[in-house]
Amino acid sequence: MATTASTRDLVLYGEPLWDSPYVFSVFVALREKGLPFEVRIVDLAHGEQRAPAFKQLSLTARVPCLVHGDFALSESQAIAEYLDETFPAPDYARLLPAEPRARARSRQIMGWLRSDLMALREERPTTTMFYAPASAPLSARAQAAADKLLGTADQLIPPGDGALFGAFSLVDAELSFMLHRLLCSGDPVPERVARYARAQWARPAVQAYVQQPRPPLPPA
Repeated sequence: MATTASTRDLVLYGEPLWDSPYVFSVFVALREKGLPFEVRIVDLAHGEQRAPAFKQLSLTARVPCLVHGDFALSESQAIAEYLDETFPAPDYARLLPAEPRARARSRQIMGWLRSDLMALREERPTTTMFYAPASAPLSARAQAAADKLLGTADQLIPPGDGALFGAFSLVDAELSFMLHRLLCSGDPVPERVARYARAQWARPAVQAYVQQPRPPLPPA
């Protein structure tokens, strides 16, 4: 689709390691929509997110932050919904299902993925996905979180292991991201769930994020 006035001046503020699940979500959303955008890096380690200019822009001093012309918005789920409403189907790909109950369920899952499974996040941080895999086994707490994730994914994935709601939506990418915390470190994942996660991970928009050049991991 040709670039029009409404699609110009999209800027995504992200972080230098390219390992944030929230930046990932917005990056994939923009790529799935086919929207041209510029990336600008905010160095979180040096506190650039707290600089007055960025704090005023983003409101919450967090990345991702999306700027669209004279409007700026942070928080990845809010950005996804803004993009879906501003660049709607059928001219642009949907990020969330059209059917109200499926759309509500997708919001539920996205909210859950942002707010739960903390022990798993701690022991399988995103650096283990994009740098070196984890070598230590999961603790009992993290294994309980992994079991909850895998059980929920198994319940959600439809017969045939396709997208959760018939056609790809952003929640598929986000669920696959969380499942890859386990897959990338070789933790056990049931084959059906693994097939689903790998299929979503293979999407061009997702792989564009996965293949981003990354700097060396700073020392701990």
